Amino acid sequence: MPRTVVIAGVGPGLGASLARTFAAEGCRVALFARSADYIEELAADLPSPGEGLAVPTDLADVEQIREGFDTVREAFGPVDVLVNHASAAAWSGLLDIDLADFEESWAVNCRGALVCSKEAVGDMRETGGGTVIFTGATSAVRSLGGSIGFTAAKFAARGMAMDMAQEFGPEGIHVAHVVIDGQIDGPGARERAPDRDPETFLDPDEMAETYWHLVEQDRIDTMPFEVHITNGPQNTEFL
Repeated sequence: MPRTVVIAGVGPGLGASLARTFAAEGCRVALFARSADYIEELAADLPSPGEGLAVPTDLADVEQIREGFDTVREAFGPVDVLVNHASAAAWSGLLDIDLADFEESWAVNCRGALVCSKEAVGDMRETGGGTVIFTGATSAVRSLGGSIGFTAAKFAARGMAMDMAQEFGPEGIHVAHVVIDGQIDGPGARERAPDRDPETFLDPDEMAETYWHLVEQDRIDTMPFEVHITNGPQNTEFL
Protein backbone atom coordinates (compact mmCIF):
# COMPACT_ATOMS: atom_id res chain seq x y z
CA MET A 1 0.00 0.00 0.00
CA PRO A 2 1.59 3.30 -1.03
CA ARG A 3 2.22 5.84 1.70
CA THR A 4 0.44 9.19 1.70
CA VAL A 5 2.90 12.00 2.39
CA VAL A 6 2.27 15.66 3.18
CA ILE A 7 5.19 18.04 2.70
CA ALA A 8 4.17 21.25 4.45
CA GLY A 9 6.24 23.97 2.84
CA VAL A 10 7.63 23.25 -0.62
CA GLY A 11 10.05 25.38 -2.60
CA PRO A 12 12.61 24.75 -5.34
CA GLY A 13 15.34 23.50 -2.99
CA LEU A 14 15.10 20.71 -0.45
CA GLY A 15 11.29 20.69 -0.53
CA ALA A 16 11.28 19.79 -4.21
CA SER A 17 13.94 17.11 -3.66
CA LEU A 18 11.84 15.58 -0.88
CA ALA A 19 8.82 15.47 -3.17
CA ARG A 20 10.76 13.81 -5.99
CA THR A 21 12.47 11.31 -3.69
CA PHE A 22 9.23 10.22 -1.99
CA ALA A 23 7.40 9.95 -5.32
CA ALA A 24 10.21 7.83 -6.77
CA GLU A 25 9.71 5.48 -3.81
CA GLY A 26 6.05 5.08 -4.76
CA CYS A 27 4.46 7.56 -2.34
CA ARG A 28 1.44 9.73 -3.00
CA VAL A 29 2.80 13.19 -2.27
CA ALA A 30 0.73 16.24 -1.32
CA LEU A 31 2.53 19.57 -1.65
CA PHE A 32 1.51 22.46 0.63
CA ALA A 33 2.71 25.98 -0.20
CA ARG A 34 1.33 29.41 -1.07
CA SER A 35 2.90 29.38 -4.53
CA ALA A 36 0.13 27.56 -6.41
CA ASP A 37 1.71 27.71 -9.87
CA TYR A 38 4.99 26.25 -8.65
CA ILE A 39 3.56 23.32 -6.70
CA GLU A 40 1.08 22.49 -9.48
CA GLU A 41 3.95 22.25 -11.96
CA LEU A 42 6.04 20.19 -9.54
CA ALA A 43 3.15 17.83 -8.72
CA ALA A 44 2.55 17.18 -12.41
CA ASP A 45 6.24 16.44 -12.97
CA LEU A 46 6.93 14.03 -10.09
CA PRO A 47 8.56 10.73 -11.07
CA SER A 48 6.60 7.49 -11.26
CA PRO A 49 5.39 5.37 -9.58
CA GLY A 50 4.30 8.11 -7.17
CA GLU A 51 1.49 10.62 -7.56
CA GLY A 52 1.48 14.33 -6.82
CA LEU A 53 -1.20 16.66 -5.49
CA ALA A 54 -0.80 20.43 -5.26
CA VAL A 55 -2.64 21.93 -2.27
CA PRO A 56 -2.19 25.73 -2.23
CA THR A 57 -1.98 26.55 1.47
CA ASP A 58 -0.84 29.44 3.63
CA LEU A 59 0.80 27.61 6.55
CA ALA A 60 0.17 30.57 8.82
CA ASP A 61 -3.59 30.12 8.31
CA VAL A 62 -5.12 27.46 10.57
CA GLU A 63 -8.29 26.95 8.53
CA GLN A 64 -6.37 26.63 5.27
CA ILE A 65 -4.22 23.92 6.84
CA ARG A 66 -7.24 21.96 8.02
CA GLU A 67 -8.93 22.30 4.65
CA GLY A 68 -5.70 21.17 2.99
CA PHE A 69 -5.63 17.94 4.98
CA ASP A 70 -9.28 17.31 4.09
CA THR A 71 -8.31 17.69 0.43
CA VAL A 72 -5.50 15.16 0.86
CA ARG A 73 -7.76 12.63 2.55
CA GLU A 74 -10.34 12.94 -0.20
CA ALA A 75 -7.70 12.32 -2.87
CA PHE A 76 -5.29 9.88 -1.19
CA GLY A 77 -6.75 8.73 2.14
CA PRO A 78 -5.25 9.13 5.63
CA VAL A 79 -1.79 10.64 6.05
CA ASP A 80 1.13 8.29 6.77
CA VAL A 81 4.02 10.76 6.66
CA LEU A 82 4.23 14.46 7.48
CA VAL A 83 7.25 16.66 6.85
CA ASN A 84 6.96 19.99 8.68
CA HIS A 85 9.23 21.85 6.29
CA ALA A 86 7.84 25.40 6.23
CA SER A 87 10.00 28.21 7.52
CA ALA A 88 9.58 31.93 8.02
CA ALA A 89 12.67 33.83 9.12
CA ALA A 90 12.96 36.98 11.20
CA TRP A 91 16.63 37.93 10.86
CA SER A 92 16.77 40.74 13.41
CA GLY A 93 18.13 41.02 16.93
CA LEU A 94 16.15 41.88 20.03
CA LEU A 95 16.24 45.66 19.72
CA ASP A 96 15.51 45.76 15.99
CA ILE A 97 12.92 43.08 15.47
CA ASP A 98 9.41 44.09 14.54
CA LEU A 99 6.72 42.31 16.57
CA ALA A 100 4.78 41.41 13.41
CA ASP A 101 7.86 39.70 11.95
CA PHE A 102 8.41 37.79 15.20
CA GLU A 103 4.80 36.62 15.23
CA GLU A 104 4.93 35.58 11.55
CA SER A 105 7.99 33.43 12.23
CA TRP A 106 6.18 31.82 15.16
CA ALA A 107 2.95 31.37 13.18
CA VAL A 108 4.64 29.39 10.40
CA ASN A 109 7.41 27.53 12.23
CA CYS A 110 5.42 26.70 15.38
CA ARG A 111 1.67 27.12 15.09
CA GLY A 112 1.57 25.85 11.51
CA ALA A 113 3.63 22.80 12.44
CA LEU A 114 1.40 22.21 15.47
CA VAL A 115 -1.80 22.23 13.39
CA CYS A 116 -0.27 20.04 10.67
CA SER A 117 0.93 17.60 13.31
CA LYS A 118 -2.47 17.40 15.00
CA GLU A 119 -4.09 16.58 11.65
CA ALA A 120 -1.50 14.00 10.62
CA VAL A 121 -1.06 12.28 13.99
CA GLY A 122 -4.83 11.92 14.28
CA ASP A 123 -4.74 9.87 11.08
CA MET A 124 -1.68 7.88 12.17
CA ARG A 125 -3.25 6.84 15.46
CA GLU A 126 -6.21 5.40 13.59
CA THR A 127 -4.08 3.53 11.05
CA GLY A 128 -1.48 2.20 13.49
CA GLY A 129 1.59 4.37 12.97
CA GLY A 130 3.45 6.79 10.76
CA THR A 131 6.29 9.29 10.62
CA VAL A 132 6.50 13.01 11.40
CA ILE A 133 9.71 14.83 10.47
CA PHE A 134 10.54 18.41 11.44
CA THR A 135 13.08 20.33 9.36
CA GLY A 136 15.24 22.28 11.77
CA ALA A 137 18.27 24.52 11.41
CA THR A 138 21.51 25.35 13.18
CA SER A 139 19.49 27.92 15.14
CA ALA A 140 17.33 25.13 16.59
CA VAL A 141 20.25 23.92 18.72
CA ARG A 142 22.74 26.80 18.82
CA SER A 143 21.97 30.51 18.81
CA LEU A 144 24.00 32.49 16.29
CA GLY A 145 23.03 35.92 17.66
CA GLY A 146 21.02 38.61 15.93
CA SER A 147 18.17 36.41 14.68
CA ILE A 148 15.97 36.15 17.73
CA GLY A 149 12.68 35.50 15.93
CA PHE A 150 14.02 32.63 13.82
CA THR A 151 15.97 31.16 16.74
CA ALA A 152 13.02 31.28 19.12
CA ALA A 153 10.72 29.65 16.57
CA LYS A 154 13.17 26.88 15.67
CA PHE A 155 13.94 26.13 19.32
CA ALA A 156 10.21 25.88 19.96
CA ALA A 157 9.61 23.57 17.00
CA ARG A 158 12.42 21.28 18.16
CA GLY A 159 10.88 21.13 21.62
CA MET A 160 7.50 20.33 20.09
CA ALA A 161 9.06 17.49 18.07
CA MET A 162 10.79 16.09 21.15
CA ASP A 163 7.57 16.15 23.17
CA MET A 164 5.65 14.43 20.37
CA ALA A 165 8.35 11.76 20.08
CA GLN A 166 7.95 10.93 23.75
CA GLU A 167 4.15 10.96 23.66
CA PHE A 168 3.50 9.02 20.47
CA GLY A 169 6.55 6.80 20.03
CA PRO A 170 4.92 3.98 22.03
CA GLU A 171 2.03 4.05 19.53
CA GLY A 172 4.29 3.42 16.55
CA ILE A 173 4.55 7.04 15.43
CA HIS A 174 8.16 7.99 14.79
CA VAL A 175 8.85 11.70 15.29
CA ALA A 176 12.25 13.01 14.19
CA HIS A 177 14.01 16.36 13.94
CA VAL A 178 16.55 17.09 11.20
CA VAL A 179 19.11 19.81 11.89
CA ILE A 180 20.23 21.48 8.65
CA ASP A 181 23.62 22.89 9.56
CA GLY A 182 24.88 24.44 6.34
CA GLN A 183 23.91 26.10 3.07
CA ILE A 184 21.62 24.04 0.85
CA ASP A 185 22.50 24.07 -2.83
CA GLY A 186 19.78 25.02 -5.27
CA PRO A 187 18.57 27.73 -7.64
CA GLY A 188 20.46 30.94 -6.89
CA ALA A 189 22.18 29.60 -3.76
CA ARG A 190 25.73 29.99 -5.06
CA GLU A 191 25.02 33.45 -6.45
CA ARG A 192 23.75 34.56 -3.03
CA ALA A 193 26.94 33.27 -1.37
CA PRO A 194 29.71 33.88 -3.92
CA ASP A 195 32.49 33.67 -1.33
CA ARG A 196 31.47 30.25 -0.01
CA ASP A 197 33.55 27.22 -0.94
CA PRO A 198 31.44 25.30 -3.53
CA GLU A 199 32.39 22.03 -1.82
CA THR A 200 30.55 23.07 1.34
CA PHE A 201 27.06 23.34 -0.20
CA LEU A 202 24.66 20.60 0.85
CA ASP A 203 23.16 18.50 -1.95
CA PRO A 204 19.34 18.55 -1.50
CA ASP A 205 18.88 15.21 -3.26
CA GLU A 206 21.31 13.51 -0.87
CA MET A 207 19.58 15.21 2.06
CA ALA A 208 16.21 13.89 0.88
CA GLU A 209 17.58 10.35 1.06
CA THR A 210 18.24 10.90 4.77
CA TYR A 211 14.60 11.89 5.26
CA TRP A 212 13.48 8.81 3.36
CA HIS A 213 15.63 6.60 5.59
CA LEU A 214 13.76 7.96 8.61
CA VAL A 215 10.47 6.96 6.96
CA GLU A 216 11.36 3.48 5.75
CA GLN A 217 13.38 2.11 8.68
CA ASP A 218 11.83 -0.68 10.68
CA ARG A 219 10.01 0.28 13.87
CA ILE A 220 12.03 -0.84 16.89
CA ASP A 221 12.02 0.07 20.57
CA THR A 222 14.80 2.65 20.11
CA MET A 223 14.37 5.08 17.23
CA PRO A 224 16.63 8.04 16.34
CA PHE A 225 15.13 11.38 17.24
CA GLU A 226 17.67 13.75 15.71
CA VAL A 227 19.76 13.71 12.57
CA HIS A 228 22.39 16.40 12.02
CA ILE A 229 23.18 17.15 8.38
CA THR A 230 26.31 19.19 7.81
CA ASN A 231 29.16 19.71 5.34
CA GLY A 232 31.67 17.12 4.26
CA PRO A 233 31.78 13.69 2.62
CA GLN A 234 30.25 12.09 5.72
CA ASN A 235 27.39 14.56 5.97
CA THR A 236 24.89 12.76 8.17
CA GLU A 237 25.28 11.90 11.81
CA PHE A 238 22.65 10.20 13.93
CA LEU A 239 22.53 11.75 17.39
